[in-house]
Amino acid sequence: MAALYVGFGCRRGCPAAVLETLLHRALADNGLKLAALRGIASIDLKAQEPGLRQLAEQLGLPLTLYSAQQLHPFLPLLSYRSEMAFNATGCWGVAESAALALADEGQRSPILTVTRQVLGDATLALASNG
Repeated sequence: MAALYVGFGCRRGCPAAVLETLLHRALADNGLKLAALRGIASIDLKAQEPGLRQLAEQLGLPLTLYSAQQLHPFLPLLSYRSEMAFNATGCWGVAESAALALADEGQRSPILTVTRQVLGDATLALASNG
């Protein structure tokens, strides 16, 4: 089973239940297993988001946060570029970039396994290191 890394973007105050629902939906829709997840990532602007912290704790996974500058190198790999996200964070796609950055820490080429998914105030992407 290949390791998976989930990246989240969310609006301020997004509840953990929304993030969890989005995660389970993305995994089920793509025939992927929760047990394959190795970590959760987002942009450092979300460091104090209780929903992200709560989900990471519930799943027993580390939450890794990246600056917009650290996420910028993944721009060519994004399936979607959001001007709204860029204006708010300095990053063209928080969920996809964060997932790719976390997968890249494995020293292999990261790939998007599941491109940007949206539910309410949250976005999610899944990456692996192929």
